Amino acid sequence: MALLGAFAGTANASPVVAAVAGAPSGVALAFAETAAGDAAATAATAAAALEPQAATAGASAESFVGAVQTVLVTTRRRVESSQSVPTPMTVLGGDVLEGSRIYRVQDLQQLLPSTTINYVHARQLSFAVRGLGNNPASDGLEGSVGIYLDNVYLARPGMAAFDALDVQQLELLRGPQGTLFGKNTTAGVLNISTKKPTFGPERSVELSGGQFGYVQGKVSLSGPVTDQVAARFSAYKTHDDGYITNRYNGRKVQGGDRQGVRGQLLYEPGSAFSLRVIADYNEENSNNGTLVFFNAGPSGRAIAQAALVGATPVLDPAARAVDLDSGSSVTVHQGGVSAEANWTFGDDAKLTSITAWRRWNFVPQNDDGLPVPVTLNVGASANHRQFTQELRWSTPSGRAVESVFGGYYYYQELSNNSFTVNGPLADIYNGNPAGAWANVSSTAPGELRVNSYALFGQSTWHATDKLDLTAGVRASYEDKWARVIRNAPTGGAAVTGAALGARNGRYGAFDSGDLSLTQSSPTALLSAGYKLQPDVLLYGSLSHGEKSGGINLAVPGAGGVASMLVGAERANALELGFKSSLLDNRLQLNGNVFATIVHGYQSNAYDHVSRTQYLTNAGDVRTRGIEVEAIATPFRGLTLRANGSFNDASYLRYTNAPCAPERAGAFCDLSGRNALVNAPRWIGNLGAQYSRAVAEGLQGYVNANYAYRGATYGTLDASEYATIPSYSVSNLSVGLRSTRGAAWDVSLWVKNAFDKHYYTSLWNSGFGSYNAVIGTPRTAGITGRYEF
Repeated sequence: MALLGAFAGTANASPVVAAVAGAPSGVALAFAETAAGDAAATAATAAAALEPQAATAGASAESFVGAVQTVLVTTRRRVESSQSVPTPMTVLGGDVLEGSRIYRVQDLQQLLPSTTINYVHARQLSFAVRGLGNNPASDGLEGSVGIYLDNVYLARPGMAAFDALDVQQLELLRGPQGTLFGKNTTAGVLNISTKKPTFGPERSVELSGGQFGYVQGKVSLSGPVTDQVAARFSAYKTHDDGYITNRYNGRKVQGGDRQGVRGQLLYEPGSAFSLRVIADYNEENSNNGTLVFFNAGPSGRAIAQAALVGATPVLDPAARAVDLDSGSSVTVHQGGVSAEANWTFGDDAKLTSITAWRRWNFVPQNDDGLPVPVTLNVGASANHRQFTQELRWSTPSGRAVESVFGGYYYYQELSNNSFTVNGPLADIYNGNPAGAWANVSSTAPGELRVNSYALFGQSTWHATDKLDLTAGVRASYEDKWARVIRNAPTGGAAVTGAALGARNGRYGAFDSGDLSLTQSSPTALLSAGYKLQPDVLLYGSLSHGEKSGGINLAVPGAGGVASMLVGAERANALELGFKSSLLDNRLQLNGNVFATIVHGYQSNAYDHVSRTQYLTNAGDVRTRGIEVEAIATPFRGLTLRANGSFNDASYLRYTNAPCAPERAGAFCDLSGRNALVNAPRWIGNLGAQYSRAVAEGLQGYVNANYAYRGATYGTLDASEYATIPSYSVSNLSVGLRSTRGAAWDVSLWVKNAFDKHYYTSLWNSGFGSYNAVIGTPRTAGITGRYEF
C-alpha cells in the first residue's frame, strides 16, 4: 500500500509577528494527546506567556525584523513549543478569522487543511476531514468529526452553525480521537474556544456593512466584578438579504437574521482553583436551505413532469435564481450552560470537571422547487437535548512519565418529525392515480435516547532528551433506544383501488416498535517523537478509533425495520511526519504522510422510491495522502502562509451502493473507485499579509487569501451528472489601524473577489435530477472596530 501524505503543522505568526507584519496570529500546532477539553487551558497559557512579548513588539515594530515565532502550548502539562510535539493539529486564532472575514462556519474550509464542510442549513451540515465525515441530517447518529464549544461536545453538527462570536481560537485535530477527552470520533475533532473573562477592562464594538443587505454588529464587555470574580458579556446580530433571486415574487433568498448572546463568570480565588461558568443563546430566522436546480439527470424527466403542471424550473444554476411559490425557511433556537472547574494540588497534579447542558431546536419549511402547488411543505424538524459530564486527572508535569486519566458521560434525548403537506397538483406531477397524494398531509414523529459512558487514559514517557513515547486507550459503551411512528395520512379525497394503494404505499401508517442498539467501542493510540535536530522533529503514530452505530429516525423503504439499524464505524490510521524551523526561524515547514482504513463507513444515501435521505454503512474506505503546511516571513511586515493536501480516497469494498440514474439496477458496485462524497483529491490554501507604518501612529495593512478545491462527486451514487467542478475563491482586504492612543481599525474587504460561480454541495432530487448549494457571489463591504 502506497502511503502518500504530508502533515500541515505550521505555526502562524505569534502576536510578536502579528504586531509587525499585520498578520493575524494564532495558526499553530499542538499535540493531539491533548483533549479538546485541554485546548482552552492550552490557549490561555500560551497567550499569557506571549503577552509581554506582544506588548514589546507593538512598541518597537519599526525596528523588529520579522521571524516566525513558535506558539507555546501546554498539551503535555508543560509549556513547550508546538513544533516539539508529534501530532497533527492546526489552530486558527480569532484574529485570523477576523482578518480573513470568516464569520460563518461553512467558510472555514477556505483556511483549514484537508477539510470539507457541507452546508445547506443548520440541520444539513457536516464536517469532513481527509474525505471522512460527510453524513449530514443524521438525527440518529453523531458525526465522524467531533465538534466542541468551550470543551463541550456538540452532538449535532448544526449546533455550530452560528456566527463567530468572541472566538479565542479554533483547533482542528486530524485522525481518530478520544484517548484524552470527551466523545470518541474516527475522523477528527474541531474545537472552538471563546475568550475568557478578564480582570482588566476590555471593551469593543464592531460594525460591518456590505452588499446583499449585509449588516453585522458585535459588542464585547469584560472586566472585574470583585478581586476574585471577572465577567464577560458578548452579543451579535447579523442580517443579510440573500443572493438568490426568487422569480416568483422578485425577492432575495438564502439570507435572513441571526443573533446571539454569551455571558460568562470566572471565579479565581487563587492559583489552586478556578471556576468558569458560561451561558449562551443563539437563534436564526432565515430562508437558508434554498437549493438551485443543477441538472435533470440522464432522463430529463423532472423537466417533463414540471411541464405537466405548467411549470418550468430555472434551469441555469449560474443565474442564481429559483421560482418558488411557498419558498424555503428555517428557524433555529439553541443555547446551553456549562461549568468548568479546575483544581491544582501541591504537587502540580490537576483535577478538571466539565459539566454542561445544551438544547437545539430546528424547524424548517422546504419548497418543491416549483411555482405551482405540488408540495407545499416537506422536511423534518428536530428537538435535541443533551447533558455531558467529564472528569479528568492529570499527574504532575516535569516527570519521566506524565499521564492523564478520565471518565466521560453523555446523555441525549432527541425528537423529530418528518412531515409532508401536498398541494392539489401532487398526483399530476408525480404520475399517480387521481386523488392518491393530492392535498394529503403526513407526519412521522421519532424519538431517540442515548446513554454513553467512557473511561480513557494516556501516558507519555520521556525516554531520553530526544525521544518521547506515548500510549493511550479508551473504552466506550453506548446504549441507544429509538422508535419511529408514521401516523395515518390526513386530508385528500376519499379514494379506493390503485389510488388508495399509492397513498398507503407512500404515507401509510407505520410503527417501528422499540429499537435498541448497544455497543462497546475501543480506541487506542501509540506514537513516538524524536528530535533529529533542535529544530527538526520526526514523529509517527498508529491509532484505532471507533464510534458506535446509529438508528435511522425515518420510516424505512423496502429494507424494512432492519435497515433502520446502522453498524459501527471503525478506523485504523497511520501517521508519519516531520516539523521543522529553518532559515533562522523565518520558515516553518511541516508535513506528513497519512493512511486510514475505515470499516463500515457511515454515509448518507438517497431512496428514490420514498425520496428521502437515510444513513447507511458505505462499505470499507481507504484514504491516503500528503499534507504540507508552511509559514514564512521573508522580510519585515510580510507573512506568507500555505497549506495543501493530496488525498486518494477510495472504496476498498462497496458492493451494495445505490445506483446512479444512468445505471440500471437497485445496487451497484463502487469497489476500487475514488467515489467518496465531496472528497476532492487536491485542496490548497494560500495567504499573505503585509503591513507597514503609513504615518505617525497609523499602520496600513493588506490581506489576501486564495482557496482551491478539486472536482469531486457530490452524491453517494457517484453519478456523472452529480460532479462538483473544481473551483477557487479569492478574498482581499485593505485597512488602516491606530498604533497609538485610541484603538480603532477600519477595513475594506471583498469576498470571492473574481465573482467565481461555484457549488459547495449537491443533493439528489426527484426523477433522477440534482439540486445544488451555490457559493456566495462577490461581496464587498466595510468593517469598523473600536476598543475602549
